[in-house]
Amino acid sequence: MEALSLGALEVMSKPSGSFSVGDMTVQLANKIRAIAKVKVAKRDVMNQLPTQPESRVISKSLQKTTNKIIAIGASTGGTEAIKEVLTQMPPSTPGIVVVQHMPPKFTASFAERLDAICQITVREAEDGDRIIPGKALIAPGNYHMVLRRSGAHYYVRIKDGPMVHHQRPAVDVLFKSVAEYAGGNAVGVLLTGMGVDGAEGLLMMKHSGARTIAQDEKSCVVFGMPKEAIKLGATEKVAPLRMIASQLLEMV
Repeated sequence: MEALSLGALEVMSKPSGSFSVGDMTVQLANKIRAIAKVKVAKRDVMNQLPTQPESRVISKSLQKTTNKIIAIGASTGGTEAIKEVLTQMPPSTPGIVVVQHMPPKFTASFAERLDAICQITVREAEDGDRIIPGKALIAPGNYHMVLRRSGAHYYVRIKDGPMVHHQRPAVDVLFKSVAEYAGGNAVGVLLTGMGVDGAEGLLMMKHSGARTIAQDEKSCVVFGMPKEAIKLGATEKVAPLRMIASQLLEMV
């Protein structure tokens, strides 16, 4: 987690019972190809956190927002992108569900770090967790996360299953469930990442009435997943990372 916060782009598990050598071979090759194209730039560490005045202004516009869902998906470069978005979320933000491609145990550490710097609560999701305002749930590594609804309440299910696009958790699995159970009550956000995961799911969300955003090429570490979503016509808006938080809050 220290390395990721300082600019490392990816993290992988070593092969185990959950991830075979074959799975790791495909993932490693794909990650190396994607990272080889990344333009390295010196980071401005002093300007990582958002300004508080903007967050307070946004918060006022959300005081009456209820029964909404924000779904976020990311891969390569996504830990910093998700941090950029979530640190701008006011306490009144609708419930958030997040899939970031990461191995087991790393997602818990990632959630803890975000929880320490965000105005909202951030946790690694557990099966049956309710989605409530002011809280973000991060899909646990090696498990898919799906949205479900009981009456007026949304909650998540954590489940096993085959990898999708060589990933578990997969963004498509989450997004498709959000399309089915939340429809027009949701906003979908697809951030930086390699491959195609999330593009079809974001399109399904759009067709179900949800609002959709993709990160633009210039601000992406790897313009793979957002690019595929844009090609499919799944995105209502394409925005630079620094503007995504305000855009999605306007949408909800």
